[in-house]
Amino acid sequence: MERASPMEFLLMIIERREDRASRGEAEGRALYDEMVRFGEELTRRGQLLASRSLRPDKHGVRVQQAQGKSVLRDGPFAEAKEMVGGFYLIQCASRDEALAIAARCPAARFASVEVRECAPCYVG
Repeated sequence: MERASPMEFLLMIIERREDRASRGEAEGRALYDEMVRFGEELTRRGQLLASRSLRPDKHGVRVQQAQGKSVLRDGPFAEAKEMVGGFYLIQCASRDEALAIAARCPAARFASVEVRECAPCYVG
């Protein structure tokens, strides 16, 4: 039986903007350490390709092109109630396996973990 090649998925941690500010440093560090241990487990299993925690969106800049010029908009982005707080890029055999991994992610307790399969932009 031929084994299917691994698929890549991005697990995006979608958190409410105000959550980080409402946590104390000790609670924030404890959550971060738990997320690092989760990443280490995925590394041991050979599934983690990359992971990062992101600064809040107030430090972000959105870039667009309009009439041939770059338009920059500094965060925070008023229309957004949530922000991407970090991600795990993983490889696994199926969408179901990616969903099971997302369900084990510590962030699922305090945020949403959005699971997206990686694919070229022309794939619908």
